[in-house]
Amino acid sequence: MSEARRVAVLKGGRSLERTVSLRSGAQVQDALQRLGHEVFAFDVGPELVEHLLASELDVAFIALHGRYGEDGTVQGLLEAIGLPYSGSAPAGCVRSTDKILAKRLMREAGIPTPDFHPLREASIKELGAAAALPGIEADLGFPLVVKPAKGGSALGVKFARSSAQLPGSMVGAFSYDHTILLERFVKGRDLAVSVLDGTDRPQALPVVEAVPREEDFYDYESRYEIGMTTFLCPAELAAETTARAQELALAVYELLGCHGLARIDLLLEEDSEELWVLECNVVPGMTETSLLPQAADAAGIGFDELVARILASAFTR
Repeated sequence: MSEARRVAVLKGGRSLERTVSLRSGAQVQDALQRLGHEVFAFDVGPELVEHLLASELDVAFIALHGRYGEDGTVQGLLEAIGLPYSGSAPAGCVRSTDKILAKRLMREAGIPTPDFHPLREASIKELGAAAALPGIEADLGFPLVVKPAKGGSALGVKFARSSAQLPGSMVGAFSYDHTILLERFVKGRDLAVSVLDGTDRPQALPVVEAVPREEDFYDYESRYEIGMTTFLCPAELAAETTARAQELALAVYELLGCHGLARIDLLLEEDSEELWVLECNVVPGMTETSLLPQAADAAGIGFDELVARILASAFTR
């Protein structure tokens, strides 16, 4: 067994993904204790840094989803107090969490991602951006996916099947972020490729496919309610499609500057069989229905070993 350490597990917080984060953190805590570490659990709040400084810790395991946990904020604070931590550094977090920035970087690098147009809430009032909507509709077609520029777990993602539905979908997405993106809808299969740092190079795990049983798309409830989604891992794909999905995931991981772990979400288009990268998640879920643990299990990596590898990567930055 590796050296026993004093490990802070950061979880909870005040974001909309609090509930999922608490579940991820609880799973991680249990694994760390089984691995022989001394665990200090922190439900992240205003006294976090004070408590971290007072606890004489060796390392932090970040299970904090959403705002502050995935956008580089808590990572920057941990660097300021000299505490090693799991996952990506602030720059990688920023590049990954801002969907618009990530998609622009992917476009520049030749990585396929669905066509999109960003829209800031303030620009509607201050620049008359609403007048551009007919052109956006003509460019992207219907149905349209409307999503917050930041955030995860499919929170705030809306669909507009016509011009009449678009304003309502935009209002719904704006309630989660002041910047949204309108994205071309890709009808196809929801895939995810998780990446773990290995001894020599990052390792792409087996592809997971999420098949919602009821909803039109893989939404928040489908992700986290047991029984709402059928998961296939490894996904039943042609060998070349699997290889291509893993290749794209590794390319995105490197492009965005990820470290330790990440999950890259893709769509396999129904008609063209083309793969499209949607986004990169730098703090993937660690719940009983989360995709990273399922992919690791399919690769022969048990949950405790997965947690151990993620923790070890905190010292290889």
